[in-house]
Amino acid sequence: MVATDQTVKYFPHVQDPSDLSPRAARTRAALLSAGFELLALKPIDAIPVDEVVAKAGVAKGSFFNHFADKHAFAAAIAAEVRLELEEQVTRANHDIVDPVERIANGMWISARFAIHNPKRTAVLLRGLGGVTERAHPLNKGVSNDFEAAGRRGLISPEARNTGVLYWLGLCQVLMASLLDAPDDGDAARVRVREMMTLGLTGLGVTPADAAKLSDQRWAA
Repeated sequence: MVATDQTVKYFPHVQDPSDLSPRAARTRAALLSAGFELLALKPIDAIPVDEVVAKAGVAKGSFFNHFADKHAFAAAIAAEVRLELEEQVTRANHDIVDPVERIANGMWISARFAIHNPKRTAVLLRGLGGVTERAHPLNKGVSNDFEAAGRRGLISPEARNTGVLYWLGLCQVLMASLLDAPDDGDAARVRVREMMTLGLTGLGVTPADAAKLSDQRWAA
């Protein structure tokens, strides 16, 4: 697992792999791969650097040649997963114009991702918790949808101001809950449907429209 051009685009502090020597690139890739496996099992604060380098099979000093600290390391790993998820949301919303439907799709795709990719979801939730600012490049899509919904009067004024933070929080909590109760089939789908309905009404969407959108995702 290595930093991609997309990662560098959204996270300028991440070193571009093309700037590394072949040996340094291999070291970085080994560290990221080891970190991914460890972060899927436990939070970054419970992972000593010694454990990372031992699993990667590299010298301890090489870790700090590539990452400022453990949290920057975790963020670099989780960024790849978040980009993967964002690409899935973008594809799902390709032909959808209604901004509220696009917002709802984001939660639905996130939930599906958690159900089908529990390991990657665990890495995402443990490593990228700080990417909640509306202005962050990774949140550009959802921010644009909230702006469009606000301009059309489809959500409340409060939701237009802080709805992105609210929605990202709901999505993260939902994904975490789906990891806690894996493979529970219909129960998971009901949870997603109810969470989406509650979340949409919290944004100021009418109960009828919220239920309709949730039912559409339920039938997908």
